[in-house]
Amino acid sequence: MKKFSFFVGIVVLFIALLLIGPNTRPPKNTLVIGASNIPHAQILRHVEPQLRRKGVKLDIKVFQDYVMPNRALQGKELDANYFQTIAFLNQWNRQNHTHLVNCGSVHLEPIAIYSKKVHKLSQLRPHSKILVSSNAPDYGRILQLFSQAHLIKVKSGIPLDQANFDDIIKNPRHLIFKHSYEPKLLPEIYKNGEGDAVAINSNYAVQSGLNPKRDSIAYEKPARNSPYNNIIATRKSERHNPKIEKLLKALHSKATRRWIRKKYKSGVVPVK
Repeated sequence: MKKFSFFVGIVVLFIALLLIGPNTRPPKNTLVIGASNIPHAQILRHVEPQLRRKGVKLDIKVFQDYVMPNRALQGKELDANYFQTIAFLNQWNRQNHTHLVNCGSVHLEPIAIYSKKVHKLSQLRPHSKILVSSNAPDYGRILQLFSQAHLIKVKSGIPLDQANFDDIIKNPRHLIFKHSYEPKLLPEIYKNGEGDAVAINSNYAVQSGLNPKRDSIAYEKPARNSPYNNIIATRKSERHNPKIEKLLKALHSKATRRWIRKKYKSGVVPVK
């Protein structure tokens, strides 16, 4: 009898744990979103009060790399993410045979060229070394800056977000583009005086105390249709998720855009 009672007790306890145990599924009004810390997570935290008033709670998961946010999104651990450009998303989908989608642009982090040797691109001497990150989707925008300065010519007909350094057909000064550097290390490399010029994405420049527009020798101009705009991405099935639509509305509000300009100066430029 005692053994039977003990068995019944164990069964009842097990059922109780199932009923009251931790629920890993977030509430229906919660939007789980992955983001890089700066500026993406900071911007999301800024709009949290706006979203709460609209009945949406943000659960922000901060990532330190450019791989896991898309893997987590594809694996349905996230509802959306906010860390990447359109160009990066397109390349990710091609390489990983996925179908993540762009829900809308939020801001541009202009890429800029910095130098301790010259004051403008046209002053670069023959065989100058240009240090660039290993992030291939950024190559086109770097090539565009040098092309606009008439230092190189790139094959015609190649989409900007797919261009690379092998597409240079004219390089009269024989500039040397070295593109093997981890993006976050480039500000320190520049401050150490390495290379003749260094291409740095603004999120890393701002974190290191640089002002992209003031401190650079060449600066990418914002454009509404730029493939380098940072976006909210999700799965195809979530494209019209009302919570994501409310998030985008908050991110595109005049108040949010004004706050972004004030906080990040020229390092983060809101787009709509």
